[in-house]
Amino acid sequence: MYCEAGAGRQYPDHPVLAVGAVVVRDGKVLLVLRGREPGRGLWSLPGGVVHLGETLRSAVIRELREECGIEVAVAETAEVVERMVPDAEDRLQYHYVILDYQAKWLQGELAASEEVEDARWVDPDSLDRYHMTYGTAAVIRRLLTRPARATADTRSGGVQDLSG
Repeated sequence: MYCEAGAGRQYPDHPVLAVGAVVVRDGKVLLVLRGREPGRGLWSLPGGVVHLGETLRSAVIRELREECGIEVAVAETAEVVERMVPDAEDRLQYHYVILDYQAKWLQGELAASEEVEDARWVDPDSLDRYHMTYGTAAVIRRLLTRPARATADTRSGGVQDLSG
């Protein structure tokens, strides 16, 4: 059963699996301004919840297409991030387990969808100018220092070299 955006994500019975991506284009990284809770109004990585039967890399590709209108090649390198957000009464309102991947822009012009308020390419040296979700800048910096490995491009069946 498919849930509307946010349905079943607040006060969950179990952690929600999600993906995100540090997307690089011409030395800049992609940030999105969150349009939904948790973290509405904060800058973060693009991404979202993995659908039942969907591979993690396919989820990254789908989310980038839906949120930003771009196509990406996804690397194998991932960082696991756990987000637990309590409500005002200290009850667990959100619990996400997020796998953040390195990705390289392939094509498409950046266009923010209704899911995000804004999307932009940002110089990694200017990350501190953005009010981001907790830990996002550190994740970006760590993933940018790791060498990206070639990975299968699910759009074409080919292999993309993400090192350049």
